[in-house]
Amino acid sequence: MDKERIILGIDPGTQIMGYGVLRVLNNKPQLITMGVIQLSKYDDHYLKLRRIFERVLALVEEYLPDELAIEAPFFGKNVQSMLKLGRAQGVAMAAALSRDIPIFEYAPLKIKMSITGNGKAAKEQVAYMLQQYLKIPDESMLPQLDATDGLAAAVCHFFQTNNPTQEKKFNSWKDFINQNPNKVKGDK
Repeated sequence: MDKERIILGIDPGTQIMGYGVLRVLNNKPQLITMGVIQLSKYDDHYLKLRRIFERVLALVEEYLPDELAIEAPFFGKNVQSMLKLGRAQGVAMAAALSRDIPIFEYAPLKIKMSITGNGKAAKEQVAYMLQQYLKIPDESMLPQLDATDGLAAAVCHFFQTNNPTQEKKFNSWKDFINQNPNKVKGDK
């Protein structure tokens, strides 16, 4: 019997931050909750950062996640936006780190690829695939796709950490042969 683990997924943002909480029991993921943190009402960027820290810490204390999966900021054309997004991500990470929760970062392309099979998938496609995969009823889906983006980070992490081929890593063919002598046929 596998032990239960909780994954908190976060899609960082400076206007809206999405999150999803996933329970994994017996290697089966199920949605606990998802939502958004509205930040647009704060004019001051530092107040937004404080609110992100407080809300992520509250999520950590409420759901007691074992791991945090967070979307890494992507390289955009606007350096100021990227800097603000990086700060938002950093503050969310600091909240998790303050409670000794390990953090796993995933590029947006990797998250979309793991959920839909297409790294350039639209947010709507990601939301649809998550709804199908986790059997989320229509009335539980939120209009803000940031929530499903946060959940997507958690599901991506589940996929990455539940991949049985990931357990054994080999640095070379020689390394593989040394660790798997029964899989090599010799010249006899």
